[in-house]
Amino acid sequence: MAEFDTIRSAAGTQTAQIDEGLRAHMSKVYGTMSVGMLITFAAAWAISNLAVTADPSGAVAQLSADKYLTSLGYAIYGSPLKWVIMFAPLLFVFGLSAAINRMSAATAQLVFYVFAAVMGLSISSIFLVFTGESIIQVFLVTAIAFAGLSLYGYTTKRDLGPMGTFLIMGLIGLIIASVVNIFLASSAMTFAISVIGVLIFAGLTAYDTQKIKNTYLAHAHSGDSEWLGKAAIMGALSLYLDFINMFMMLLQLFGNRE
Repeated sequence: MAEFDTIRSAAGTQTAQIDEGLRAHMSKVYGTMSVGMLITFAAAWAISNLAVTADPSGAVAQLSADKYLTSLGYAIYGSPLKWVIMFAPLLFVFGLSAAINRMSAATAQLVFYVFAAVMGLSISSIFLVFTGESIIQVFLVTAIAFAGLSLYGYTTKRDLGPMGTFLIMGLIGLIIASVVNIFLASSAMTFAISVIGVLIFAGLTAYDTQKIKNTYLAHAHSGDSEWLGKAAIMGALSLYLDFINMFMMLLQLFGNRE
């Protein structure tokens, strides 16, 4: 009996250590993601301010009645460079995913933060297109929805794996439709992409959260802190992309334009 109690006590201690490690892992995931979000929106706001001037004398192009594009603004939004800026975040994601195993955790985290700044450059036009008030409102709505969906993914006992396969297939179709619509510029297609996109990224938020949790639990016994550190960064990248894309889709649907 004493031996059984000892085994049970050891098992309970091990479970408590795994639970504590999981909480620390998830805190690192959300913390890294949050810093990335801060970098993105700070970069987007700063770049949008540098791209616009109220003085027509040094302007390159007129944006509205009292706003003009600077040479930097025209290079970002009006020149062929805009295509590079548009697709640069996607290349970063593929590059980081492919090279993560050859990087240290510290290097991967630095690359993630550089990616977040590039994403800020890519979406900086939202501050020229939408009112600041509507951007804040949509951001708060996105944050509340994201928190609820991520909490569901963390706590649910349901296996979301099958749903994830369907969502990833939908995401691929969404990316293709978005690229096609760049050239078609169809408002109806934009609306459809935004509605479907919100649903896809809402589902992916729950799915990715559960996947991050399960990945940690599957490797908690390995003791490889370097690998777990890189797993946390890739988890932060997944949730960051879910948040940013859900925010952009909701902004297209509900944002008030300048």
